[in-house]
Amino acid sequence: MRFWIAAIAILILAVALRAWRLDIRPMHCDEAVHAYKLGQLLEENYYRYDPQEYHGPTLNYFTLIPAWFAGQNTYISLTETTLRIVPVFFGVLLIVLTMLLFGGPGKPAALIAAAITAISPAFVFYSRYYIQEVLLVCFTMGLILAGYKYAKSGGAAWAILAGVFAGLCFATKETCIIAFGAILVAILLVRLRGTKASGKIKIVHLAAALVIALFVAGLFFSSFFTNTAGLLDSLRAYATYFDRAGAARHHVHPWYYYLQTLVYTKSSAGPPWTEGLVVISAIIGMVLIVARKGLGKLDLRLLDFLVYYTVIMLVIYSAIPYKTPWCLLGFYHGMIILAAVGVIAILNLIARKSARLIVVIFLLAVATDLGLQAFTASAISYADINNPYVYSQPTDDVLKIAERVELVSRANPAGNKMPVYVVCTGGDYWPMPWYLRSFENVGWFDDVNQIIAPAPVVIAAPALESQLITRLFDISPPGQKNLYVPLFDNYVSLRPGVEIRGYITKDLADKFR
Repeated sequence: MRFWIAAIAILILAVALRAWRLDIRPMHCDEAVHAYKLGQLLEENYYRYDPQEYHGPTLNYFTLIPAWFAGQNTYISLTETTLRIVPVFFGVLLIVLTMLLFGGPGKPAALIAAAITAISPAFVFYSRYYIQEVLLVCFTMGLILAGYKYAKSGGAAWAILAGVFAGLCFATKETCIIAFGAILVAILLVRLRGTKASGKIKIVHLAAALVIALFVAGLFFSSFFTNTAGLLDSLRAYATYFDRAGAARHHVHPWYYYLQTLVYTKSSAGPPWTEGLVVISAIIGMVLIVARKGLGKLDLRLLDFLVYYTVIMLVIYSAIPYKTPWCLLGFYHGMIILAAVGVIAILNLIARKSARLIVVIFLLAVATDLGLQAFTASAISYADINNPYVYSQPTDDVLKIAERVELVSRANPAGNKMPVYVVCTGGDYWPMPWYLRSFENVGWFDDVNQIIAPAPVVIAAPALESQLITRLFDISPPGQKNLYVPLFDNYVSLRPGVEIRGYITKDLADKFR
């Protein structure tokens, strides 16, 4: 009974941290792109997997469920909450799966691992992001859990469930092959150490799991049998991602980037951010697992597997030059589980009750700090560049831009049909398509020469200003040339250091102001 009370309390805390004010943070560029693709799926029943970008289809298809429940069947009607509730759900499901990993004598470790995941600033922050990463970690945890249960029992149902999770992993993000490789190598190393599963593994069960995995992945990549080309595209994608991993030109960071992000980050303008004690506890857990100290009745095969799996994942992700901070979630969840084992082992090795009490009080203080960091990161410093989990995050100015254009449209007889042009080199105008989605006549350009007629409102990158002015003057009909004046009174940015400027025809500006 105490286990379930604690489990429910952990889940309530996890939901509270993840689901509060999901609309508070401006949409990230990646989120806006995924939302646009979801809009196509809602309005046109159209989804085609792109092997060059955007990752797998599970995120979009799973979002149909809350969209239908909310009665949102168009791109315009979608909300941030509808989108982000999907990673929230799978972030909470990840915690449930973590609780189920250990049985019997391992319940305390399971609760601690679940609690750390629930309050981890990294997991809370990215469980509120409309991207694939939390889904991938959740499905990978499901695969490990089902595989472990099958190895213990030999039950066919567990093999089938493992196949389902493997298929979902593959259909979620291409980096799943890193986890697959780490799992296979970790299993091999466990067997080389001389430990074997208690259940009898049958070839027919493994074959069934593989068939189920291929079916589930194929279902999503083929857009539910409407796009057979998606099956081959799911394999072609790896040419792109191998090239990106080995010859990255953007998002390149040193090998220690992920560890530095987790252990300690401090800027001169902000507070320190750290999940370092979790990392330290994970290292202690690994050492004690190798030394076979303080582990009680925990399954040594599972613990060895977790050590190998986590280390392999960490090494591979650290070695790849291309890095984005949310990618650390995959190996960090393994660290969290090992940290929980480390805490239990330390408590088992301490004989005096008073010393144990001191350790427990210290751990509660650490947990409180993690929870406060998680809340601060997601509810206060959600767009602050000093927050280590904020990465290429649009500023609150994008909300001001949308509000300004909306106000201008009210002064224009065309209303939301008023033409609006957005011009940025390389199409670097995201997430503005999300914020201007209610306007019917928005032109998106990466070159001023693509503009063939003037518009009442133009938003553009500063580098294009002189070309834009010349172009707008040249294409205006004789006798109808209009003067453009600034739309914004102050400096406005899409992202920190990325300025955007707005222009409005003077006659409309006079009505607006």
